[in-house]
Amino acid sequence: MSVYVDKARHPYRRMIMCHMIADTEEELHQMADKIGVKRKWFQKHSSFPHYDICKTKRKLAVENGAIEVTPKELVKKMRELKNAD
Repeated sequence: MSVYVDKARHPYRRMIMCHMIADTEEELHQMADKIGVKRKWFQKHSSFPHYDICKTKRKLAVENGAIEVTPKELVKKMRELKNAD
């Protein structure tokens, strides 16, 4: 089981954001808690459950074991996880 962060760079206000997903929602929330991302930022009703996180939170996620992937690899992983259901 793993958590993944992509290398996307989407501007949002004064931040640069990327995406964080995981093999399970439980793992995703555990990582969010560990790196200090509030649950209110969880995007459950999007095309795939995820958090948008800023560069500093991304760095913390990687330091805590998240796997860095390209945006294309993230989409591939999301498809794999959707098909596993």
